[in-house]
Amino acid sequence: MKNTIEEIKKNLDALNSRADNMEERISNLEDGNIELLQAEEEREARLKRNEETLRELSDTIRRCNVRIIGIPEGEEKEKGAENLFKEIMAENFPNLVREMDLQVTEANRSPNFINARRPTPRHIVVKLAKVNDKEKILRTARQKKLTYKGTPIRLSADFSAETLQARR
Repeated sequence: MKNTIEEIKKNLDALNSRADNMEERISNLEDGNIELLQAEEEREARLKRNEETLRELSDTIRRCNVRIIGIPEGEEKEKGAENLFKEIMAENFPNLVREMDLQVTEANRSPNFINARRPTPRHIVVKLAKVNDKEKILRTARQKKLTYKGTPIRLSADFSAETLQARR
């Protein structure tokens, strides 16, 4: 009987030892899981910061740009997009054109490819030399209806897709 009790104690000690070992391993796994979750949260926060920085950089690069919306496709092929913009300015803002020295750095359609499923014409993006010129033009454009050869058009600031989505 003593022998049986001794054997049961040994088995109980062995089981207690195994249970303690398992508890320690489970605790270590839980700690590792918490560390992984924290690392994932830090990665997501860093990703969010990087996306925000990228959006800000993109908007900074575009801050001199004016977007012309509503010009039919092909109009810029004859005269060039820069001359088309100057013609629009002369037609709609003759006083403003005389006031300021309008310097266009570049102008083109955006995006570069034509989407057959999209019936509206692509926008023309005009990059001006000065931000102040862009602001004057947009301020003046808000006050009247703009046209190009009788067709209504709009002028707007050029922002990244993320900024436009955030503003909506």
